[in-house]
Amino acid sequence: MSQDRNRRSGVSRRAFVAGSGAATLSLLASRTVAGETIDLGLAGGGGERSMTTAFPQKGKMILQRTRPPLLETPLEVFDDGILTPNDKFFVRWHWANIPTEIDAEAFRLVVRGEVNLNLNLSLADLQAMPAVDLVAVNQCSGNSRGLFSPRVPGGQWGNGAMGNARWTGVRLKDLLDKAGVKTGAKTVRFNGLDEPVVPDGPDFMKSLSVDHARDGEVMVAYAMNGEPLPLVNGFPLRLIVPGWYSTYWVKMLSDIEVIAQEDDNFWMAKAYLIPDTPFAAVKPGETGYKSVPINRMLPRSFVTNLKAGAKVPANAPLVLRGIAFGGDTGVGRVDISRDHGATWQATELGKDEGKYSFRRWQASVAPAPGAQQIMVRCTSASGATQPGETYWNPGGFMRNVIEAINFTAA
Repeated sequence: MSQDRNRRSGVSRRAFVAGSGAATLSLLASRTVAGETIDLGLAGGGGERSMTTAFPQKGKMILQRTRPPLLETPLEVFDDGILTPNDKFFVRWHWANIPTEIDAEAFRLVVRGEVNLNLNLSLADLQAMPAVDLVAVNQCSGNSRGLFSPRVPGGQWGNGAMGNARWTGVRLKDLLDKAGVKTGAKTVRFNGLDEPVVPDGPDFMKSLSVDHARDGEVMVAYAMNGEPLPLVNGFPLRLIVPGWYSTYWVKMLSDIEVIAQEDDNFWMAKAYLIPDTPFAAVKPGETGYKSVPINRMLPRSFVTNLKAGAKVPANAPLVLRGIAFGGDTGVGRVDISRDHGATWQATELGKDEGKYSFRRWQASVAPAPGAQQIMVRCTSASGATQPGETYWNPGGFMRNVIEAINFTAA
């Protein structure tokens, strides 16, 4: 995380106003790109999805659901660069009651609860504080859920429910220090502007321990990739919890509450629970295991410039590219295998944008004629390696098995 205490972010107050005025969202929109579909290759079939341009500030995306919006990033976007463009960044909401426009001038962020001083901050107030930048992967807990077998309920994502951006904002620690956290406070809870669609629906809230919230890395972002956040990605503020799954990255953040006890709200105590086992793995139908809230991400890697089923020239140089990330630590190494995992070849790593970022990898091969397979495996800086076995859990969470692409050389 970089910081400059003598400057303000380059995202101006005027840009906030312009972004707000342009961000009018129609959640009923269902416009798709005429005749254009994609097959995500989901386990058991049913992976065909329409491409859509129906959502404001968004380019062509894979439409998973309209209400609430679930938009997936096409995998080829990740081949264009380490930072995922704002207009192609995936979208996931839990409730469909989302503000369709936000007055940036009137918006306020509240910090309250077990603090010495309640805060009521405008966007201008936040921009006047020391700004920090951090490049970090935002990945849905259920990214790749549609590849689980047996199938599990929930959004049937392919591999594109993730993105990487340069986030700009203020450290959460600075906000909490400004408010003054009282002795004995245990948890910090976060709430946004979205609301349940039914009277008794649980308001979407997530929480972190006080120590995690004050670690100096968790931040409140008002910009991604140098621009105000798109409305459907959380304008005007989003919580950034680097290295943790995006369920904690609360969008349209408006309320920070410090509480004296552990958070027992639905989204912490009942939802987003994982088996307390290695790789969160259990057998289908298994019961009686301990569950804990989902938390740190696991390492993953992908080939981005070669599609499954592709045909390439035989005995000719083939440059393979892809991305990897180390979960909650940096990328240590990325290896590829051409013999179903019997042997592995080291790849060349690209520029390191920080331990929470995607990192480019590249390797050159010359495939012989016939059916071919490329496997790619990331080992994190802390030594955690993607498993060769596909693990399963009933939430379809935390998939990080070694990816393989089959193609033909002729």
